[in-house]
Amino acid sequence: MARQKGFSLIELLIVVAIILIIAAIAIPNLLRARIAANESSAVASIRTINTAMISYDSSYPTIGYAANLSVMGGTCTGTTAPTTASACLIDSTLAAGTKSGYTFKTVGSGGPPSGIYYAYANPITANSTGVRSFCSVQDAVIRVAGTSSVSTCAGTETPLQ
Repeated sequence: MARQKGFSLIELLIVVAIILIIAAIAIPNLLRARIAANESSAVASIRTINTAMISYDSSYPTIGYAANLSVMGGTCTGTTAPTTASACLIDSTLAAGTKSGYTFKTVGSGGPPSGIYYAYANPITANSTGVRSFCSVQDAVIRVAGTSSVSTCAGTETPLQ
């Protein structure tokens, strides 16, 4: 009888088991890394919103802070100038309110001119796209909300370290 070459069923099962063990270790780490990246992107976006709000207030002092995200967005080219309704201060993705697993919202109030605003970022799916929510008011300090969803920023949340 000729000797057959190849792997036995036991050897193949051992290899599959090893691959499954490695996957069980790697996948949770990958998900945690993704959540950390989304949270980092959300903090950077809140910083961008703070800068855009200050620029909007400086550019349009009779209006004050922008009423919402969409007026700080827009597409300005060489032939179209920024306006109060399309200030071209933030990118169109952020102006739409969703970026990197987070939803963003800003509200300017008071006035005219509006002298108060708050901006916040909530994960789209808690514990999947992000764990923490972030917010900021006109002092431009980014704060971490205690829950995974926030709808205002009272200024009493923990400042981001």
